[in-house]
Amino acid sequence: MDFPRGRPATSKALRAADGVQLKWGPCLLYAGVVMTGMEMIAHGTPLSDLIAASPIAALICDPSTADTPVIECNSAFLALTGYRREEVIGRNCRFMRGAGIEPELTGQIRAAISDRRPILVEILNYKKGGAPFRNAVLIAPIFDDSGTLKYFLGSLMEVTDPALGPTRQMMARDRVAALTRRQQQVLVQMAAGQLNKQIAFTLGLSERTVKMHKAALQKGLGVSTSADAIRIAVEAGY
Repeated sequence: MDFPRGRPATSKALRAADGVQLKWGPCLLYAGVVMTGMEMIAHGTPLSDLIAASPIAALICDPSTADTPVIECNSAFLALTGYRREEVIGRNCRFMRGAGIEPELTGQIRAAISDRRPILVEILNYKKGGAPFRNAVLIAPIFDDSGTLKYFLGSLMEVTDPALGPTRQMMARDRVAALTRRQQQVLVQMAAGQLNKQIAFTLGLSERTVKMHKAALQKGLGVSTSADAIRIAVEAGY
């Protein structure tokens, strides 16, 4: 992971009390329920708690501060990489890079960050002790209500068999293709970070109907959470 330099500014505390109303692309798991930033803020949850409660390695970076440093990370990230919290906070994510550089993948990440869109790639990173690992990293921008970029969210998963990447993508596409057309439409909107209300408006449905489609598509995909559904959607190319 390697975030570009941003504008010098003072990093804000990651709390709902700051008055930042957030929305983002891929969601985080909180108390067994996947919610977007706006939904979590509506429940009065500090933004830092979003990744703290997630079993998936995750961090948050501030693009308004020079060199886009990490300003929050969770225990799952520390367990995966072997770093201590004080060794992570304040640094750009490039500290996970090493001798094995993959320019094409790094370029894809930079392009997605520049375009402020979510991306999921498998890239070579390194743990604290120097051990390499394939990182299926999901990066997503976090915006406020005015559309201003506030943060970048990073979600990491270690890949034990990179050769299975194309197979996983094909399986993901097949699973999505097995859904009904409406379920696919809802899934695409979920992967784009849309809330139930936004999905309902876009598709001309009621929020209740959207919730029913989300439950049905998760069952159809064989997953129990929206996070798993979103990851399948992104892996399938949506």
